[in-house]
Amino acid sequence: MRAEIIAVGSELLLGQILNTNARFLSKELALLGIDNYYQSVVGDNALRLKEVLETAKKRSDFIILTGGLGPTKDDLTKETVAELFQTGLSYNEDALTSIESFFTKRNRVMTENNKKQALVLKHSKVLENHFGMAPGMLLEKDQKMIALLPGPPKEMEPMFLNQLKPLLELKMNHQATLTTRVLRFFNIGEAELETKVLDLIEAQSNPTIAPLAGDGEVTLRLTVKHKDANMAKLLLDETEAKITERVGDYLYGYDHTSLKEQLFLQLKKQNLTISAAESLTGGLFSGALTDFPGSSEVFIGSIVAYSTNVKEYHLQVSKEIIDGVGVVSEEAALAMAQSVKEKFGSDIGISFTGVAGPNKQENKEVGTVFIGIVGKEKEQSVTYRLQLHHTRQAIRERTIKYGCFYLLNELKRWNRKE
Repeated sequence: MRAEIIAVGSELLLGQILNTNARFLSKELALLGIDNYYQSVVGDNALRLKEVLETAKKRSDFIILTGGLGPTKDDLTKETVAELFQTGLSYNEDALTSIESFFTKRNRVMTENNKKQALVLKHSKVLENHFGMAPGMLLEKDQKMIALLPGPPKEMEPMFLNQLKPLLELKMNHQATLTTRVLRFFNIGEAELETKVLDLIEAQSNPTIAPLAGDGEVTLRLTVKHKDANMAKLLLDETEAKITERVGDYLYGYDHTSLKEQLFLQLKKQNLTISAAESLTGGLFSGALTDFPGSSEVFIGSIVAYSTNVKEYHLQVSKEIIDGVGVVSEEAALAMAQSVKEKFGSDIGISFTGVAGPNKQENKEVGTVFIGIVGKEKEQSVTYRLQLHHTRQAIRERTIKYGCFYLLNELKRWNRKE
């Protein structure tokens, strides 16, 4: 089954609201094994909507429309679909009663145009709206299926999940479904990652492999289509194994996770505590790690040492280091991490010092960053130098990501040695 999603509403074209419906529906259709090849947005104009629908009717088996079911003159979805599919409109008594009850309960006057929301396509399956007034509907005609759903996500999503999805599941009962796994990578560019697995991408059939670049991260989306869930998992596992054999050092997680979440989980798994000394990041690392419930089990505290004086008097960065190599240095990062670890009595100390910009500091270029990590054992002390290139805020945020990534790798290495 080939599906097409059409969002109706001039407010979408004007950027006044975000089209989150398309994202929701795309994901749900994929889970059902329904291929979604096209998506479009059209304003509240009958002629243009009809043109879009005519195109969709020629190339797709299943059309889903969201929006344009309201009471005003610019809500034209039902009327346009009725004209194109040559079917009439009639009042649905249950919907009309529900609308009248809505106004009665709120002691408000119901205007005549509100009745328009109770009009439905003749011979369609009516989908009740438990979170609004306009019902949805599913029409099957001319060997096509067309669903009309309300535009507001709070009405559309439960209507799809509770009413339309079960109907689609019955139709797709004997069809293969899609299973997706997202592999998340860091510290490797999209081009480099693709080069290392290019032959796998070019030879893909089932599963398919699709790279996608994000903010300093790259993902590979593996998608398999199969009737048997166990066989689908096996195919995904085999493909992942081929990929990780080449680029496994950069893999840090799956699906919707993040570097900071993975670090939190790894610290918790290894029963380790951490404290932080932050300069250029200004507390961003501490904030990131305390986003998660139960973070007090792993995070002890931090010192935001923005000025040189604070680094010297509160983190014991020696005068020799300050006058010799400066506070933006490998030596300063290591001293900061060691000191904060001792002050808070944590298992691990991590530090961030560098130049976020806009100007040079200690004759070091903007984007020069040092990350220090000190663990429980003497040999668990390491520093990393970065040269980042972006805006001030991006440099700070990427520094945190690198800190999480480097510490994650150190934790795994320490764990293997134990």
